[in-house]
Amino acid sequence: MRESHRMCSAPHSLSDQFDVPGLSFTVGVGGGGLTKAVIKTSAASGEIYLQGAHVTAWQPSGSQPVLWLSGSSYFEKGKPIRGGVPICFPWFGSHASDPSAPAHGTARIIEWDLVHAQETAEGGIELILQARIEPFVVDFRVEFGRALTMTLTTALPVMTSQAQRFEDALHTYLAVSDIQQVSISGLETARFIDKMDNAAEKPAAGEAIRFTAETDRVYLETESACILSDETSGRRIIVSKAGSRSTVVWNPWVSKSARMVDFGDQEWRGMVCIETANVGRDLIELLPGQSHATTAVIELDC
Repeated sequence: MRESHRMCSAPHSLSDQFDVPGLSFTVGVGGGGLTKAVIKTSAASGEIYLQGAHVTAWQPSGSQPVLWLSGSSYFEKGKPIRGGVPICFPWFGSHASDPSAPAHGTARIIEWDLVHAQETAEGGIELILQARIEPFVVDFRVEFGRALTMTLTTALPVMTSQAQRFEDALHTYLAVSDIQQVSISGLETARFIDKMDNAAEKPAAGEAIRFTAETDRVYLETESACILSDETSGRRIIVSKAGSRSTVVWNPWVSKSARMVDFGDQEWRGMVCIETANVGRDLIELLPGQSHATTAVIELDC
């Protein structure tokens, strides 16, 4: 393997400092002047923005894009990108006590440092980005290959005075042909919080998820993989995970899409979120010196 490992943040110097011979790995200016890394290898292509450590594209070689990205997304400093894989941390949704705080935490709107780049044995590339989000130190390891493997590791420094809690989610947006012609299996036996019904807790449905209206559910105490079956294209996307006890499934449907300025009015048809998470009652508590890793693996089975 060939490796480069240095801390840096200036866009004009990143490509020089992270030279991975034999692979197409470049760092430059993306949408809105934000810094992004672009990956193209024999195994896959993809891209990740340093703002938010935000993966915005991934597809195995010879395949169509797997991640969905809104054509109406902001690409502005301090505003989240709509689509791809936003990192929700250290809280999910609205802040519990501060309504002025950014939704889904600060991780997705701050600049991360790219600290490591390395070719993998399978012909892909592994990147590590890092941020300090008080009181935590957070690493995000991403491997772009035939699978997209993402691990968010949260550490609480040993000198911290007391235990700390956090929520996290890898808020993955997946591209589909037609949301009304897809199903998600793997959560048939999991209870869920239905946010479309006043956050009522509901029993396991006993069947695959299908979409006929706005859907916003937090599946509880589940470590199961999900299979997204796209009947129109014949493609199946597998989302497996580790270190995660919640799975969030979301599609905004018609009315909410129209209300979101960074989401096209008709784009709801072509996406669905399957989010690897630890939220609500499944949040994580760390003692000083401890760490927790949340991993999502996205791959095709077609």
